[in-house]
Order: sequence, then structure tokens, then C-alpha cells
Amino acid sequence: MTLIPSSKLASAPSLLSPLPCINKPISQKKIDSVLNHHIPGLTSSERIMASHIVGYPRMGPKRELKFALESFWDKKSSAEELEKVAADLRASIWKQMADAGIKYIPGNTFSYYDQVLDTIALLGAVPPRYNWSGGEIGFDTYFSMARGNASVPAMEMTKWFDTNYHFIVPELGPDVKFSYASHKAVNEYKEAKALGVDTVPVLVGPFTFLSLSKPAKGVEKTFNKLSLLDKILPIYKEVIADLKAAGASWIQFDEPILVMDLESHQLQAFTKAYSELESSFSGLNVLIETYFADVPEEAFKAVTSLSGVSAIGFDLVRGAKTLDLIKGGFPAGKYLFAGVVDGRNIWANDLAASLTTLQALEGIVGKDKLVVSTSSSLLHTAVDLVNEPKLDKEIKSWLAFAAQKVVEVDALAKALSGAKDEAFFSANAAAQASRKSSPRVTNEAVQKAAAALRGSDHRRATNVSARLDAQQKKLNLPILPTTTIGSFPQTLELRRVRREYKAKKISEDGYVKAIKEEISKVVKLQEELDIDVLVHGEPERNDMVEYFGEQLSGFAFTANGWVQSYGSRCVKPPIIYGDVSRPNPMTVFWSSTAQSMTKRPMKGMLTGPVTILNWSFVRNDQPRFETCYQIALAIKDEVEDLEKAGINVIQIDEAALREGLPLRKAEHAFYLDWAVHSFRITNCGVQDTTQIHTHMCYSNFNDIIHSIIDMDADVITIENSRSDEKLLSVFREGVKYGAGIGPGVYDIHSPRIPSTEEIADRVNKMLAVLDTNILWVNPDCGLKTRKYAEVKPALQNMVAAAKQIRTQLASAK
Repeated sequence: MTLIPSSKLASAPSLLSPLPCINKPISQKKIDSVLNHHIPGLTSSERIMASHIVGYPRMGPKRELKFALESFWDKKSSAEELEKVAADLRASIWKQMADAGIKYIPGNTFSYYDQVLDTIALLGAVPPRYNWSGGEIGFDTYFSMARGNASVPAMEMTKWFDTNYHFIVPELGPDVKFSYASHKAVNEYKEAKALGVDTVPVLVGPFTFLSLSKPAKGVEKTFNKLSLLDKILPIYKEVIADLKAAGASWIQFDEPILVMDLESHQLQAFTKAYSELESSFSGLNVLIETYFADVPEEAFKAVTSLSGVSAIGFDLVRGAKTLDLIKGGFPAGKYLFAGVVDGRNIWANDLAASLTTLQALEGIVGKDKLVVSTSSSLLHTAVDLVNEPKLDKEIKSWLAFAAQKVVEVDALAKALSGAKDEAFFSANAAAQASRKSSPRVTNEAVQKAAAALRGSDHRRATNVSARLDAQQKKLNLPILPTTTIGSFPQTLELRRVRREYKAKKISEDGYVKAIKEEISKVVKLQEELDIDVLVHGEPERNDMVEYFGEQLSGFAFTANGWVQSYGSRCVKPPIIYGDVSRPNPMTVFWSSTAQSMTKRPMKGMLTGPVTILNWSFVRNDQPRFETCYQIALAIKDEVEDLEKAGINVIQIDEAALREGLPLRKAEHAFYLDWAVHSFRITNCGVQDTTQIHTHMCYSNFNDIIHSIIDMDADVITIENSRSDEKLLSVFREGVKYGAGIGPGVYDIHSPRIPSTEEIADRVNKMLAVLDTNILWVNPDCGLKTRKYAEVKPALQNMVAAAKQIRTQLASAK
């Protein structure tokens, strides 16, 4: 019996393509009509198998939410218009999953900015500086916490576990007053129900929420965050009661912190929290969802022992060892939500292998207690292959985006129930075989060169102190040299030029002329501001990873494969499908052009191998470190060509080095060894007088500071201001750093313009723990997402602060 069209999934019409706003309930007759398109004669209650999606992308297939948010922030549209776009997206996603046959459809996974920020709003945990006066939290307070405003900075933002998604970090102390201040979860449940879709409301669990928070200023070393469980659980109970009253029969609590290394007192707090909530679970099915890694044995015991919990979800893609724990004993009567479809990558599922795993699990937990699920939220993958008509057909057959993964989950659930679509499984098996045998995947010369790297640690011959002396003689920089991180604002006109060139609407000569004019403007502006080490502004680049991937072999690209990074910011990760090499120089022309426009040092700007790896969808048919070494060799060729072209300062960004750190400490050393080695490979062949910079952002670096030192860069610029200068604490604790370092002096992810005094105060704090002769002055990150009206005064104040302190230091001698 054919349940799904037998054509290849990638070329089939999408079940999850955008739909117009739904303003009336979906009738049972309509649902059965859609379902019978696949299985004539079956009603929806018979066809809907045990299938579940942990979460779904919220930006929309064409980034509808991004554009609506930015229009609202720019005061070009109203709150009502933003809310309508959001409602249309939610309705479309819910209906699409219902039509696809998913039984447990997630609700409350939509967010205007971030799910942790939504939880901050839910609990009324607004820091005092935002002057919130109580009541339901509105857009003003919500977006002020996310982005800052004219008078106060934004809350800290950091990476969500080991993904490229960023969350807003809760700031909590003993005096915080919690209150039920956002009814978003219940409102969205009612909204879906009115459309005929019964969703599973998803909440960030109380244990994960507190574990990911940071102590408020003044209590950093003394405050136990988990002591606040007693204060937030009553609010969770109110939310649960509201959802139950609205008709919810299932609630999902996301507790991914359970995959981390936890101490016994933390697990005791987790158990206590859910024991306390148990009385409110009466009449409900409760799912605790974990993802991103194996669940350690003690955490597995803790979560499976909870009497009030009906179901537990595990990532069985990145957490394959969890299978052994399940086989060793899973509690009778509980549902197992088996995450066998990868929520973090874009490769088509090996359906035959997944079905074998599911059948083995069925023998352990029972047929009626097994639910097929994704390994994590699909937030971390692209939306829909249907939006990729120009993608190479062979490569496309190897892929599955979020929409296709929903269909994979449904197909596995039906196969498990005995209604296997043989044609669909056969097409999948053919695609798997095609990928394994395709000659475009393997380049023996590249594999041989990468394998040869393991015999050396690839360090520069001279120590960093001697190199800095040689570089200073050549560059002649002042103390506290100023620079920026790389990109300058990408104007609408600039984006238009790139878009039209790509569409062949303007000639190559016209494109080069336009980009040169933009570079000239950026260079002149920096000279006017009196910045010491310049950048060309990267006007030719769409994205710091995609730009390089487009010029490397082994990469494929999408037109609409966007993934949310934070807020409205989306990235379009390249797809690494084969061995990587560099056919031609990638940046030399533009960097040389920019250097010819100024006598000041011009940085060559490259993205490092670890960041290219961690910000791409990476092939899963070989170890990640092998792919990273291949990329490192390609970047090494580029570094050496830049040096030959007369570029004396080269920045190799490793913004995502910390992000790739495994979640479990036992795996840290291996990852850091090959990641740091990959960076050193890129620049081991340059002269002492060539200054190598790197840049890192939005992660907790303190626990890997010794690996950062081991990278052996001449200068590192690193995010600092948005995280309340947390980075400086590692130097206060006695870590010695002899290379150049530029902790960011202002947050570029906020439109707020810092004053000269504020920046000078930050620099003085840095000078209290860092030597004058190694400190650089720079923003937190690149300026691509900002407007010139914000950038010019901010940089003007930054340079003024540096000059002010130089004068003070000179007069103090």
C-alpha cells in the first residue's frame, strides 16, 4: 500500500510549503480527505501513528518573521502587523504538521526572539534596569531585554549548548520577584485549538532554565541558582493549570541540561522539582525531552525514575550510547520518544537503519509505548528543500530539510506500524547508495595531504613575544591600537549590487567598480575616525562562511536554506558534501585593492577552518576532524598568498571554536587538540613580521583559555562587553597572556551607542588585569548588522576613549 507519493522526497510537492493564514478550524472531513490522499479508506484517527516533532523553525520558509521584526524595530510597521505575520506562520506550521500525519505537534516553540527570553517573560524575571512595572510583558520590555535601548544595554547572549543558536541569559539573584507575566504558552495553545489542531505545549524546563542562568551582579560567587526552584515552581504550576483548563492533554518540558556533566546535588534538585510539580500533572501526560548528546547514566536513572512523568525523549543520533541504557532497563508503562531523525543536520535519514533501531526499541518498551521523533528541535536545520529548485539534483537527493524530516518521521512511524511505503524506502536506499559511491565526494590527493598533517603540531618557529617585537618595528602602532573586527554595515544598495550581479543583471566590471567604491568609502571613514589598523569592510561577502565555501571545492549552496542564529539574524550554512580544496585565491584581490587605498595596515580577513566547519552542515560519512584538516590546508594556501601580496596583518576568525566543544568534559581534550591544531596549520608558514589575528565571540571562553593561548595567534579580539566582562575574570585569577588581546569594548548586537566615558571605563578595567603593551581597543564583533548612523558615533567614541587613556598613561610616566 502506498502511503506517500513514490517519487523522491526532494522532488515531491512539499507537505510543509507556506500556506495562507488559516482563520477557521480544520474540519475532520478535510483532514480525512487530505489523509486519504495517501491511504484511501482510512480516517485520521486510524492513520495518525505515534510520531512527534520536538520543535520547528520559526522564521518561515522565506524568512517572513525576520523581515516583519526588522520592519517593526525600524518603526515601519505596527505591532499588529508583526503579530499577524507571526499568527500566519504559526497557523501554517500547525496545519502542515497535522496534514503530514504528526500526532504530537509542538506548540509554544514559536518565538519573537528566543525561547529562553520567552521563559524569562513567563516568570517575570526582568532585571531591574528595564524599569518593568509589572503586568503582562509587552514588546517594549521584551525587546529591550533582547536588544537594549537608548539608556540600558541588552542582556547577555551566548550559545545554546553546542549549536550556532544564541539565547538570552537569565540574570537571577536572591531578591528577584517572580510572577506569571506572560501567557504566551496558553494563548498559543488556544490559538491552535481554535484552528482544529491539538498541540503539545513546550516549556523550557525549570531545571534547565535555572542551570543556564547567571547570578546577578554582586552575588556571583555566593549564590546558588537552584535555590530559586521553590520560587519558580509555583508559576510553572499556574501555567500547567491554565494549559490543563484550556484542554491540553500533553505538556513537553525541555530539559537538555540533563545531557551535561551534573553533580549529585544538581540531579537531586531536578528530581525534587518534578516531584514538587507531580501533583499538578494529574490528568496530563508529561514528556521530558532531552537532546544534543547522550544522557549520563545517573541522569538517565533520575529522569526515568520520576513517577509523575509519562514519557521521556532521547536524542538517539548524537546520543547513540543512550540506547545501551534503554536496553539495560526502561520503566514499564512510560512512553519512549525515540529521536532517530537528525534535528541538527540536513542529510536524509537512513530509513532502513532507523527502522531497525526502532524495531529493537519496540521489543523493549512495547509497540504502544514507542513514539518516533526528531533528535532535537528542527530549529537548527533549514526549512524546506522545495525552495531549492536550482540545487544540484544528485546532491539534493541526499538531503532532508525540516519539512522533509517531518515526512521521514511520519514514514518511519507508519513503517513501524506495518504500513511501510516500500517505494519511499527504496528511493531513500538508492539515494544513500548514490552518496556513498559518488566520485564527486572523494578527492584522494586531498585525503592524502590531510592524513599527512598528523605527524606535526605545526607551530611557528619563533615565540610570540619575539614576533610581536618584529611586527611592531614594521607596523609602528601606538599603544592601545584601535581596530574593528571585519565587516561594516551592509546597506540595501550593497545587497542590491550583489544580488543583481549574482542574477547576471550587471556585468563583472560594473560589480567590481561598485565594490571598489564601497571599499574606498569604508577606508576613508576609518582614516577620518583615525583607526589604526583598518579593514576593507567585506562588501563583497554575503556571509563569513558562505563566501569562502562558494570558492572551495566540496561545498554546495542553497538559495533559501536559512537557519536562525539569534533574534532576526539568520545564516545560510553551506553544505560540505565532499573533500575540500581551494582551486583559486579567494580574498587576495579585494585585500590588495583595499591596501592600495591607504598607508595604514589593512587586515586580510579570513574565516578559520574550525568556524567554517562548525557553521556548515558537515558531511557525516567521515570524522569531523578530517574535514577540518582539509579546510585548514585550503586556508593555509590563502594566508600565504595574502602575505605574498603584501598584506602584513591577517585575521583568521575562529568565532565558533568554543561552540564546537563537546558537551561532556571527557571529550573536550580530543576536540580542542584537533581544533587548535587546525588553526595553527593555517598560519604556520608565515614570517615573524606577519601579524596573525583571530577573533572569537559569544561563548564562555574562560574554561578553554589555555587552549586559546595554545592557538599561538599574535593578537586575539574577543567578545567581552555583552557578557559583563566575564572574560576579564580569568586574568584576575592569574592566567598570564603574553600575546596581543582586544576584549570588546562595546556590544554591536544592540543599536545603543556607548559614550566615550563608558568605553574608557571598560578599557581601564582591562588595564587593571592586562599589560598596556598587549591591549587592543575594538568592538565586540563585526558591524555588518548595524547602521552607519550607529556605527560612526560608536567608533568615534571608541577612538576618543583610546586617545584619552593614551594621554593619561603618557602623563603618568
